[in-house]
Amino acid sequence: MTDAKPWLTIIGIGEDGPAGLSAASRAAIAAADLVAGAPRHLALLGETTAETLAWPVPFADGIPLLLAHRGRRVVMLASGDPFWFGAGTVVTRDLAPGEWVAHPAPSTFALAAARLGWPLEDTTCLGLHAAPLERLRPHLAPARRLLVLLRDGEAVADIGDYLRRAGFGASQLTVMEALGGLRERIRTLRATDAVPADIAHPVAVAVAVTGDGAVLPLASGRPDDWFLHDGQITKRAIRALTLSALAPRPGEMLWDIGTGSGSIAIEWLLAHPSTAAIGIEADEIRAARARANAVALGADRLRIIGGRAPEALADLPDPQAVFIGGGLSSELLDHLWQRLSPGTRLVTNAVTLESESLLAHRHAAHGGTLLRLDLSVATPIGRRRGWRASHPIVQWSITR
Repeated sequence: MTDAKPWLTIIGIGEDGPAGLSAASRAAIAAADLVAGAPRHLALLGETTAETLAWPVPFADGIPLLLAHRGRRVVMLASGDPFWFGAGTVVTRDLAPGEWVAHPAPSTFALAAARLGWPLEDTTCLGLHAAPLERLRPHLAPARRLLVLLRDGEAVADIGDYLRRAGFGASQLTVMEALGGLRERIRTLRATDAVPADIAHPVAVAVAVTGDGAVLPLASGRPDDWFLHDGQITKRAIRALTLSALAPRPGEMLWDIGTGSGSIAIEWLLAHPSTAAIGIEADEIRAARARANAVALGADRLRIIGGRAPEALADLPDPQAVFIGGGLSSELLDHLWQRLSPGTRLVTNAVTLESESLLAHRHAAHGGTLLRLDLSVATPIGRRRGWRASHPIVQWSITR
């Protein structure tokens, strides 16, 4: 704990303005020296005896302005629940525990679920004010329900167009404006319908997913055709075994060295929303392709570093797992063995006799697990079928 005294009160305010505030929120506002908030929030609050600070755009520019008043009695207004896709988390990163108290109001998600009768625990909630719509991709499956916060009415049209292109144009959209206030309006349409031109901010869209579009599988080893590539890709079956050896866990960071198409890093990111990944790729075309794949599959948080390992690893945050997909060498393994912290998982695959020999020697020296993977696929031979063998893969996995 800390001896810091709370000087900042973060208050969630809804479209119903002061009428929806708790007694504690009203008391904090009445005692405040300064009330900060976006112009819309200040307008919802109405008159106050305190000094006011209109939050600037971009949002980050307002944080030093707020911190300059540390020690005064300051109220910060935010939408609904400030800690659910809200401003509260961003601001409190710069504060010590005990410097603030918070009084949340019902979130837009809670209000939307209440209007629709949807169970929040089984509904995907996404904040896409400044994020790509492709983050919807992993969640698009028939009968799924999504609640999405959007920046404006134009974004509603964009989401309809995205659903159509993904094969889910039959999905029902419920457009909800200014929930909880006098301006509240709810309209329902299909993703294929024309979107009204008078949609007002703030806006949320409920998506009842319907259609026969392709559904991204949940298991590791997604089909290769989900990824753009030039042949430099860890194939589906090998990828599944590689992800199993990497064993992603919530909150962990992966280095994907020689990321190629990005398939390993992307599947790592799809394993859990809190995972992080950095792809290292010297080829600019492949790096751009990996970025495009990540965005298309809703894993846009993939960070791509141009360059070759080990030089490109110099300033990177420490990982919990490392995959070497390209550029395997004795020098790289030596560098990683010195650089990585105890407990870090290392996985690499070899396809040449020289790299197989390298891994065999490392396995003899350090232990771990050495696997030889021989895969064959049934293919036509005239009117019959036969097995076509792929190049065997040798995989070494070890925990540092």
